[in-house]
Amino acid sequence: MALKSAWELAMERAGEAGPKLTAEQKARLAELDKIYTAKIAELEITEKPKIAAAADPEQAGKLSDHFRRAVQKLREEWERKKDEVRQGK
Repeated sequence: MALKSAWELAMERAGEAGPKLTAEQKARLAELDKIYTAKIAELEITEKPKIAAAADPEQAGKLSDHFRRAVQKLREEWERKKDEVRQGK
């Protein structure tokens, strides 16, 4: 019995069978997860110390906003690429 991805479980709960993923698609999705998890972790490692070290609360707020936008952009890109894999593109 193969384990199901969170996406497959969510589709089942929503009552949608969804397309069956091939082994290649599952491998590509896992690769994307590794890549984007690492990119977000790298941002956290490089940006959070800058936010903490900011002497001015306004500057810290700007850095924090920049960090959140960068993470959001990565997550959107990640989801778009996962959707492309699921659609067979």
